[in-house]
Amino acid sequence: MTDSTEYFVVKQRALPEVLLKVVEAKQLLETEKAISIQDAVERVGISRSSFYKYKDDIFRFHDNSQGTTLTLTFNMDDEPGVLSDVLKIIADCGANILTIHQSVPINGVAALSLSIQVLETTKNVSQMLLCMEQQKGVRHVKVLAKN
Repeated sequence: MTDSTEYFVVKQRALPEVLLKVVEAKQLLETEKAISIQDAVERVGISRSSFYKYKDDIFRFHDNSQGTTLTLTFNMDDEPGVLSDVLKIIADCGANILTIHQSVPINGVAALSLSIQVLETTKNVSQMLLCMEQQKGVRHVKVLAKN
């Protein structure tokens, strides 16, 4: 089996607990709340071998997205203010909107694609996506590309 450098965006609920604990251990080390790898893995309840096996392959989405362009697709209700609310979430998180394309609504649902630039000052991208998904009138949010 060859070592592929293919990436996937996976929601947290789909990840095995060990991978989430590796991320948690890495965060303890980065924030200096743990003084060693042994200390970090003991705190989160995983083995050192699990940490070393996955440490270079798992990271929070936001940790690796600064300076990139994300292309998102949405399905949203054709109601006044829904698009405006989504754009406000992006603005509040400090991302830069590059392109917006909205289709003519069919059966009360509009398809939208957005390209946004993630800046150094952009807040947590994962949280931004979650806020969009939970926004009233938004039916579906998907990351299509990350450049």
